[in-house]
This record gives sequence, C-alpha cells and structure tokens, in this order.
Amino acid sequence: MSLVPDVDHQVDHSDLVPEVIDSPIPSTTPVKSPALLPRLHLIDEQQKFSEELSTYIKQKWDLKEAGFNYNLAAVFGSQSTGKSTLLNRLFGTNFDVMNETARMQTTKGIWISKGRDMKVLIMDVEGTDGRERGEDQDFERKSALFSVATSEVLIVNLWEHQVGLYNGANMGLLKTVFEVNLQLFGGNRGKEKTLLLFVIRDHVGSTPLANLSNTLRADLERIWHGLSKPEGLEDCKITDYFDFMFTTLAHKLLQPEKFESDVDKLRIRFTTPSDPNYVFQPQYSKRVPADGLHIYAGGIWDKIMTNKDLDLPTQQELLAQYRCDEIANAAFATFTEKIKEFRQPVESGNIVEDLGEKMQEIRGTAMKAFDKDASRYHAEVYKRKRSDMLAKANTMLEAYFLGQLKNLHKKAVNMFSSNLQQALKIEGSDFATVVAESKTEVLDYFLQGAKAIKLEETEWTYEEEQFQLERGLQEFAIAQREKELNKMLTSLEKHLRKELDEPVGLALNNPGPSMWGRVITIYQRTVEDAETLLHKKARTFDLNEEEQGELIVNLRRQAWVLLTKKVQEESVDGMLLLKLRSRFEEKFRYDDQGLPRVWKPDDDIDTPFRKARDETVELVPLFAKINNVDPVKGGKFELEPTEDFDFDQSLKVLSETRQQELTTKFKRESDAFYLEAKRSVVATQAKVPYWVGFALVILGWNEFIAVIKNPLYLMVAAMVGVPMIAMWYLDMLGLVETIAWKVYDQGYKIAMDKLREGMEKSREGIEMVQQQRQPQQYPSQSQGQAQLSNRFASNSKNEGGDIELSSLDEDKKSQ
Repeated sequence: MSLVPDVDHQVDHSDLVPEVIDSPIPSTTPVKSPALLPRLHLIDEQQKFSEELSTYIKQKWDLKEAGFNYNLAAVFGSQSTGKSTLLNRLFGTNFDVMNETARMQTTKGIWISKGRDMKVLIMDVEGTDGRERGEDQDFERKSALFSVATSEVLIVNLWEHQVGLYNGANMGLLKTVFEVNLQLFGGNRGKEKTLLLFVIRDHVGSTPLANLSNTLRADLERIWHGLSKPEGLEDCKITDYFDFMFTTLAHKLLQPEKFESDVDKLRIRFTTPSDPNYVFQPQYSKRVPADGLHIYAGGIWDKIMTNKDLDLPTQQELLAQYRCDEIANAAFATFTEKIKEFRQPVESGNIVEDLGEKMQEIRGTAMKAFDKDASRYHAEVYKRKRSDMLAKANTMLEAYFLGQLKNLHKKAVNMFSSNLQQALKIEGSDFATVVAESKTEVLDYFLQGAKAIKLEETEWTYEEEQFQLERGLQEFAIAQREKELNKMLTSLEKHLRKELDEPVGLALNNPGPSMWGRVITIYQRTVEDAETLLHKKARTFDLNEEEQGELIVNLRRQAWVLLTKKVQEESVDGMLLLKLRSRFEEKFRYDDQGLPRVWKPDDDIDTPFRKARDETVELVPLFAKINNVDPVKGGKFELEPTEDFDFDQSLKVLSETRQQELTTKFKRESDAFYLEAKRSVVATQAKVPYWVGFALVILGWNEFIAVIKNPLYLMVAAMVGVPMIAMWYLDMLGLVETIAWKVYDQGYKIAMDKLREGMEKSREGIEMVQQQRQPQQYPSQSQGQAQLSNRFASNSKNEGGDIELSSLDEDKKSQ
C-alpha cells in the first residue's frame, strides 16, 4: 500500500482559524476564534537578522520580565514534511503551512513566535533539500547551526522512510553542524548541551521505535567519530554537546485520530515539568535572559555569517554525492526487498537455516551493483558513500543477526531445561554431572550457530549474548538445584515430623522432672538421623562446606520449630488439663501399688487429696518453659537466633496468666473428685439398723408365707420386687421417682383437658335442648341464659383452663 505524504495546507489569511487541539470547535455552534499570536520573520531570504526581536519580546510576547523563565525550541527538516503544521499543533502558533495543491516552499528563512499560554519561543526553520534553492545549501547549514547554537531543544522532523538515509535524514547537514559546533563552541564541553528531539512522522508501526532510534543513534555516532576534531578535543564524545530523544507520530491523513492523540502526548513533554520525558531540562538552558536574547542571537548569527568554513563543496563533489546517493538508493531498495523474507521467521522466534550465507550473498550482490555504476565518480565521495552504504546494510542485517542470536539463545535454554529434566528423572543421577554435560552440549550448539551468521566486514560480536546465555544457564541450574533441594528438604521435614510427633507426645503425657530431658534427647537423636540422611542426599548437588553447614543449621532450626509446635499442641488448655487430671487421678484414686482406693468412714481423705493436688499443681510451672539442658552432654542446648527465629522466646510455653488460669481450672475440677469421695463414704454410712430387719422378719412372716404359697401373689411380688431391688442396688430409685412424677404430671394435665372438653360439650347440649323446648315462651330468659353462657365461655377462654382446673382441684381435695 502506498503511503500518502503528510503535507501541510495553505491557509487563507482572510478567515484564518488557528488549530488549537485542546479546544475543539463544534461544527454547529459558531465560536469566536482566539487571537492570532504575533510572529516575526527573524532571518529573511537575504539572510538578514531582524532588528525587531527585542520589540516582540518586550511588547508583543510579554517576556520582558521573564528573565531565565522561558524556553526556546526550533524545528528543521526536509521541505514539505509538515514542520509548520507540527508546530501549530504543538504550540498553538500560526506559522504558514503549505498548499496541498502545489508542493512548494512555504517557510522562507527563519520565523519565530511564542507558544499559546506558555513561555516558550519556537523557531520555524526553512526546510532543507528544497528545489527553490537547488544546490545552494549554504543557508541550510547556517540556519541549522544557528538553531543548534541558540535553542535548548532542536526538533528534527523526518519521515519514517527517511530513517537510515543520509541526506533524507539530514545526516550530511548534521555532520556539518557538528564540525562547526566543535570549532565555535568546543570550549563549552560538558557545560552546555542541546537536546535533539527526532520526531519520526508517518510511523505505521511496522518498525519499532527502538529500532529506528538505534539506527539514528548509530548514524550519529558514526558521523561524530568521523569528524576532524580540533586540537585538544580528539577524545570528546557527541554526548558532551548533545542529548537525544526520539518519538513517532502517526500518519496525519491516513490515521488522523491517532495523529492528534500522538501530538497531544508529545505536547506533554513541552508543558509538564513532572513528566519523565520533559524536554526543557536545566542542562539545556543557554542561560540567556529574555531581554538579552536579541543581542545573543544576533551575535551568533554574525559569527556564522563570517565563518568561511561553511563554504559550499565543489560542483564535482556535489554531482558525485547526488549520483552516488541515487545509485546507492536503487541498490539498497533491491537489498531491502530481498532481506524481507527473513523478518517474519526471525521475529516469530524461529531459527532460519543458512541465514549467514544468505545475508552474505544478498549484501554482496547489492555492493557489486553499487560498485559497478558509482566507481566512476569522485573517488573520495565514492569511497565515503560506499562505506556509508556498507554500514547501512550491515546495520539492517545486524537486526537479523541479533534476532537469530536471541532465537539461538532461547532454543539453547529450552534444550538445557529439557535435558536436565530428563536426566534428573533417572534414579541416582548426579546433579552436578548432569548440569555440566547439558551445559557443554547447549553452548556448543549456540557457538556453532553464532559463528555461522557472523559476516565479514562487520564489527558484530556474539560474546555478550554468549555471556548472557552462560549466566542464564547458571541461574537456571541454580534455580533447578534450589527446586531439587526444596524437594529434599520437604521430604526431610515430613520425616522429622513423623519421628518427633509420637515420641514427644508420649514424653509429655508422662510429666515429671526428667520430662524435658527426654524431649531434648528425642530431638537430638532425630536431628542426628536427619543430618546423616541430608549428607547422603546432598552429596549429588555439589555443595560446598558453607552451603552444607547452612543446610544443617536450617535443618536443626526447622526440627526445633516442629518440636515447639508439637509442644504447643500438647499444651493447649484442654490437653494440659487432661494431663493434670490424669496425674491427679493416678495419685488420688490409686494407692502406691496402683490399686483403686475404696474409701471407708474412718479413712483420711483430706491428706491424700491435698498431697495429690499439690503434686499435680507443681507440674504447671514444669510445662511453662522448656528446659533446654541436654541430659547426655550436660550443658544447655541452644540454637543461633535469626531475624525470624528467637530461640529464647521459643522456650516459653505458658505465660504467667495462663499458668494461673490452668491452676484455677484444675483446682475446680479436683474439687469434684473430693466431693465424690466424700459422698461414697456417706453412702456406706447410711445403713438400716439390724433390729429393724429382725422385726420385719417376725412381723411379716405370715404375709411372707401367704405370698410364697399363692402363685399369683408370688408372681406379682417377683414382678415388682425384683426390679425394685435392682434399682435400689444400682442407686436408681431417685431417677425412677423423678420419671414417675413427670409421668403423673403429664397424665394429670391430659385428663384435665379431656374433662374440660366433656364439660363444654355437655353445656352446649343442655342449651340446645332448652332452646328447642321453649323457643317463644321465655325469650328474655333464653336470651339472658345465652348471654350468661357466652359470658362464661368468654371468661373461660380469656382466663384459660386455670379457673376450671383450680375448681376441679378444690373438688378433688374436698372429696
């Protein structure tokens, strides 16, 4: 698809409406146009500097008192590339723009104006490479040098397709500017700088900005290195005098909305000091007050006009330059077309087979085509142009070289990862050996591919990529080793937990003075076994002594953390109270031989109870803190604390508050055992006197004989007596009595409800019979009875069944 150039349009000054991006004007509502900003023809076609600059600064632009609080920017580039349109969009100025029906020069000389609502002066410089001036490039170079010498920011306006060109990208002009800048201002090395802001127009996005900026930087660096520098400045760098910034704008006609959006974003760089890409930085300021700018700028122009080093090159050199550029462009167009086939696969991450041979062949064909026609022109120009074309071709091919290197890098990493994973699946594999063999294999693969794509007559290197690959492989190997170590440590942690949980639990369930000694012994034995296992498994990871020592320290610390967690689990209130209760029962309910105690009336319960309780309470402080004395070695066992681990704090199990709470709870529970023992003694004391039984036998002998002789009486006595004896023996008579009373209450309530319902039905039946017998004789009496009956019924409903039940209760009592 052919691209439409981003051209400016001629404005009819009779109805000029400046373009103000931030204030769109609706088409249906007329809005008063903002006032046109005054502009000045600073340098005219005859290269004469205007004497009115001071008047404009003080009166029309209101910058008389600005001092250093203003900024100056300029734009230059090829003719008809939309420079004036760009300035009008960015700063709200009203520089003349080109008529789209006639491509001709619009800006002549240098114009200057002030930005709308900002203290910024903008210079619109005549476009370069215009047909109106033809081969007279003297003014182009002078105006560009003037812009560099006076402006803080120099906007270099160019199209995307001009990037990489020499004249199209104004590289020749910049070279001259750099040379004269060194001659005139070399003494200000590092003191004053100018920002070159390259605005790349008609950017369609196919080539990333990073690639375009790299190409421009490389061209500028190459130009700078090729300069003939004055004495004492041989080692100076381009960055001593210039800084660079790059941006892109979409196509103005094909992508108008995107173009406006890009311009809005670019404007932020000129208006917002907090923006990270703000262009008017202090190091770019020329430190010229506004009221003295006309003197400073006039003096700079006089120096440029009297500098004889700006003489035009000879006609022969101009012709050679023109023709060599034409031939180089034609050869380079063919070269560009042929290398397009590599772009898609390389950018997709694929490795192009025989890429080095193909690039060598395509570049050789292009250089032969150039040599064939360009070698007949001026020898110096031909050599210089050939060198430029070769450098340009190498620059384009370098992108594919770097892309292929990255793809080789990526594939090498994938190979290393795959080989490592497969090798580690084999049981008993040595990690260090596997890593070394895999690394050697993938590095050989990368070096073979990198050497194959490196072309002659280039300064390409793959050592940096090789270094990055080696470092990446090393980092991957370290990460994989950490992963395998973590798996091993996780397995060891499970082993530690399994070995610690049950033994520690058993030791804590048997509290006593040697309890913590047994716990420490269990810990030491478990850690020793785990260290032996760790040494055995870690041998394959090629760990040094320091790393092994660190793993062992972490292992001991982790084992201690697991131990303390188990202790905390066993020391929660419920578990600890259970341990105390078990110990108390063991001391109180059982004698010294371990037999259960049966309390007798003459036994002393208080002393054993008090002794058992006191001994049990003494266990609470024992559980409060881990005693870290090693019973085997005799000294205290300790671990080195860290930021996340406090060994002394880990020894504390119960706080003072919890100790008091546990002691109180236990004493309350132990009181229940004491009361139970007392009740058992009282129960044994509550016996019936012997003479009562003897009297019952004598007085009830006849009845006893009558019962045992009568089968019916015997059966009833057995059915009633046996359960009663069983319940008495089991001490369940109280429970049976309670149940019997509950049954009686429920039965009584049900009976009263049934009786109430019967009385209601009887009353209703009586009323119905009376109404049938005397329906008309005694209406008033029937009505009175009905009212009385209704009132009784309502009282019964309102008061519930309490009245009737109470009356029935009274009748029952009276009976």
